[in-house]
Amino acid sequence: MRNGQAQNRRIEIVDTTFRDGQQSPLLFDTEKYRFTLEEKKLLLAGLIELGVTHIEFFSPVVGMAEEQDVRELIAYARSLTEQELRFLAHCRCHPDDIERSLEVGCNGLNLYLGVSPLAQQHNAQKGLEEAIALAREVIRSTRERHPSLYLRFSAEDAFRTPKEDLFRLYDAVVPYVDTLGMPDTVGMAEPEDVTALVCALRERYPGVDLECHFHNDRGLALANVLAAVRAGVRYVDASIWGLAERSGIPSVTGVLFNLSKHHPELAEQYQLSQCYPLNVLMASILGTLVPYTEPVSLTNRTHTAGVHQKAVLNEKKVYEAHNLHDFGVDKNQLLLGPLSGWNLIYYYLKEVEALEITKEQAKEITQEFKSRTHEIGRSKKPEELLLEIAQSHGIRKHALPEEVPTARLENLD
Repeated sequence: MRNGQAQNRRIEIVDTTFRDGQQSPLLFDTEKYRFTLEEKKLLLAGLIELGVTHIEFFSPVVGMAEEQDVRELIAYARSLTEQELRFLAHCRCHPDDIERSLEVGCNGLNLYLGVSPLAQQHNAQKGLEEAIALAREVIRSTRERHPSLYLRFSAEDAFRTPKEDLFRLYDAVVPYVDTLGMPDTVGMAEPEDVTALVCALRERYPGVDLECHFHNDRGLALANVLAAVRAGVRYVDASIWGLAERSGIPSVTGVLFNLSKHHPELAEQYQLSQCYPLNVLMASILGTLVPYTEPVSLTNRTHTAGVHQKAVLNEKKVYEAHNLHDFGVDKNQLLLGPLSGWNLIYYYLKEVEALEITKEQAKEITQEFKSRTHEIGRSKKPEELLLEIAQSHGIRKHALPEEVPTARLENLD
């Protein structure tokens, strides 16, 4: 074994926004198709500011544009920080992939090869023994020529590969690699499967670190990450927003948000307050909103139901159990709409619109508002209907000095 024992259990995010992220259907839905070099530089700077030190790129063989971008991004990253960064090329077990990745400046290789029954028949079209021989020879010769190069090897579609075949492949390459991967390429795994495989790999290969890559086809990717880390995985693949093939992978910020609950040391390793700004940066590039399913988002501090709104006006912790402020979300939203109760309507009319209104008047206005919510739509916002009703009740504005600012509904911290 190269390392004797896998000593360092510090958890590391391996960001794959510039590789798997560019394969996301969302880039096509937003008609972005491909990040520009300047957009990549912005995202890369955001990741470095967050504290991510492992960045995965395409192998340069995918195209001249990507090859040039990788060169530029590696040079740009080194101009931003003196911190040691690992630039990883996602490569087939093919000499051309490897040599061209090293030529552009990558200092690590994420090698992969599939030996599942489906891969043998329809993809690599190599039998198990032939695939094992290929992987062993390519990785052995690469290690011989580059003794200090970081090498990770993954059996693609690991969770649909018979364990005995997976072990035969990993037995052949483990003397030459630093890390073994366990990609759930098509999102088949459940947390119990993950725990079992990680424990088996740790027992059989104690001298290497482990890396996980989970797809979200069943909505279990983040749960699988948590199971993998609990069982002993060091490296976690993620991307901004979880962008990747099909339904994606775990998001960088979602992973940090969840892992930090039981790993407080991540607050020293990563600048967690940069999580939300990074998500907003991606939103500005794609011209859309941060997904409502993203844990680190303003949506996760949004309240619509009247009961929730009343409680949050008194004490936010009632319905905000997670400290999103540490992750850069410094606002919350109470959304005025058909479900709002008199507490929010009173607050809105009094504090935001500066109307002279009593609680009893607010209750009366709320009843009429609720009876007319069918009028709300694209042509009339809830605020417009509410003001219309308030004016019909003769409610007037306070005479406030111009220099006194009014409260903003979305910023209640």
